[in-house]
Amino acid sequence: MTPQPSHPQAGAAVKAADRAHVFHSWSAQELIDPLAIAGAEGSYFWDYDGKRYLDFTSGLVFANVGYQHPKIVAAIQEQAATLTTFAPAFAVEARSEAARLIARKTPGDLDKIFFTNGGAEAVENATRMARLHTGRPKVLSAYRSYHGATATAINLTGDPRRWPNDTASAGVVHFWAPYLYRSPFHAETEAQECERALTHLADTIAFEGPATIAAIILETIPGTAGIMIPPPGYLEGVRALCDEYGIVFVLDEVMAGFGRTGEWFAADHFGVVPDLMTFAKGVNSGYVPLGGVAISEAVAETFARRPYPGGLTYSGHPLACAAAVATINVMEEEGIVEQAARIGESVLGPALRELAARHPSVGEVRGTGVFWALELVRNKETREPLVPYNASGETNAPMAAFGAAARKHGLWPFINMNRTHVVPPCTITEAEAKEGLAALDEALSVADEHTV
Repeated sequence: MTPQPSHPQAGAAVKAADRAHVFHSWSAQELIDPLAIAGAEGSYFWDYDGKRYLDFTSGLVFANVGYQHPKIVAAIQEQAATLTTFAPAFAVEARSEAARLIARKTPGDLDKIFFTNGGAEAVENATRMARLHTGRPKVLSAYRSYHGATATAINLTGDPRRWPNDTASAGVVHFWAPYLYRSPFHAETEAQECERALTHLADTIAFEGPATIAAIILETIPGTAGIMIPPPGYLEGVRALCDEYGIVFVLDEVMAGFGRTGEWFAADHFGVVPDLMTFAKGVNSGYVPLGGVAISEAVAETFARRPYPGGLTYSGHPLACAAAVATINVMEEEGIVEQAARIGESVLGPALRELAARHPSVGEVRGTGVFWALELVRNKETREPLVPYNASGETNAPMAAFGAAARKHGLWPFINMNRTHVVPPCTITEAEAKEGLAALDEALSVADEHTV
């Protein structure tokens, strides 16, 4: 599929209806100007003027197999013709097969799958399971994190989106996870960062009271918060602390899962098995809303004869599950996980590091697979961020200028605070990646103008 001839009137009608009736997430409604989208395919989307963009955001980091993959579209169509929907209390082929395939990929004994409509609901239910399993109220979460926008998930979240939603009564305690580039522990090496971060977490557990803590939840590799890959030994250390105190270890793989990091799950890089694992997004490339919790044998046993007090009308929706089955099969048949690893190692990683060497605005490059972040700074020596934490309006002007430059060159960037993330579909080709990197190179020249 290629962009159709320009249809500005159709685009104007879509925009007008949006502005009249759609209430957008995370936005001051009168201050936004959404782009009207006419179509998408593979790694690209385009507007009604026929302008095409290479999507370095994968939507919201969910289109892991790209847009409009014909086999997934066909699976949804086939399922719609067979059984469009059915209540979650029944055994349905698409639901059973999706659960089987997901359980086959999850690490360890995470063999039971509770389906949700998305990642936030998965986090809500994982937290509920942990609290009921342990009989304890508190959950520990990292400051630099994002876990979703529902009541518990937003309180678990560390970034500023939590602030206006924080109830101060959610039973959540935040702590500092490792982040060597801006180490809260004044560490100089990965080994120091790991040791000091684990000591800090152990102290937090001790002062909060181990017997009050139900769970520790971590994004295996934090996504929106900055794609900080944990140092060797950190996740293993968290696992050991959880085992010592009977705390449920929850890994949030909503963004990092299903090929994004060059493995089926980011946990596979570290050889760590959590007690609960949340997923969504890439499980079916976002074609139909789906998320879930993968549950260990021990936690599942808690609810063998005790009803689990949670459920969703659309849990395991047949259309969503059919899309998941097709997505997992496509990823296996087409070697998409391996493709993500290869493109990260041979194209994205080397090219991004080369850009960092040439651009004074790039303080650090970090990532794996098709999951990368560039930390933009005013000064490489002082590491002062290009814009302040949680900047908006005029204080965010340098990042706004960077984003505008990227879009001008046909690249749709993922921007959060002083970072741009390189998170294209796992299916991106080498030629497409180089096209995007060339546009990124041009946009970084604009960011360079704000360095000192």
